[in-house]
Amino acid sequence: MYTLITGASSGIGKATAETLAAKGHDLILIARSTAKLERLQQMFMARHEIDVKFFTVDVTDPAVVEDFFAQIQDLKIGNVINNAGGCLGKDKFQDALLEDLFTMIDANIRGFTHIAHRGVQRLIETQGTLVNISSIAGIEPYPQGHVYCATKAFVKTISKTLRFDLMGTGVRVIDIAPAAVNTNFSKVRFKGDVQKADAVYAGYQELSADDIAAQIVWALEQPPHVNLEHIVIYPTAQAGPRDYARE
Repeated sequence: MYTLITGASSGIGKATAETLAAKGHDLILIARSTAKLERLQQMFMARHEIDVKFFTVDVTDPAVVEDFFAQIQDLKIGNVINNAGGCLGKDKFQDALLEDLFTMIDANIRGFTHIAHRGVQRLIETQGTLVNISSIAGIEPYPQGHVYCATKAFVKTISKTLRFDLMGTGVRVIDIAPAAVNTNFSKVRFKGDVQKADAVYAGYQELSADDIAAQIVWALEQPPHVNLEHIVIYPTAQAGPRDYARE
């Protein structure tokens, strides 16, 4: 069986793919960057005795997502890591670009939902596991977080409701809610402003993508009757969305 990972070309998705590849999982990797996915495929298959398939997919394009699932209809899916998404901007709501707000909604809600819906249909066949990547932003909103926080609250809430809908199917649903993780998240949020992005992680030991991947894999490796429903992961030096013990 395969583990499907969205947003697999970087950050948490890539780290999770690396960890699972080392454990012998066959992988289906999707993201928007063909070149990055191809490099990962070649690297994983050279290092490990596994099969790796990749597909260039923008999860915000419904036709592309449907075509992707049609292409993999004959493959058994054991896990879906629903990771693709992101954040744009940190202005007050009234000053934010409407295009940025709609982009977050399209990726973090519409695209996320499309992958979850088609993915769950496949997981029912195998009694597999759906892992949704939310955020502490979905638990504790913060100033200038508005739409991003709301999209992650959506992920948190739908993850819980899926637990009800999927009872009796054998499908597990796991919601992973990370705090500050040093990936390209902040670079994307600040649209390439490296100074602003670096300031987010300055003066304390932040989490790494590998830290989150380790918890995802740990949750997946629990016995089938154990569902770690909601895992919140903070750096020791962070206690809230804006609360850090900086040096």
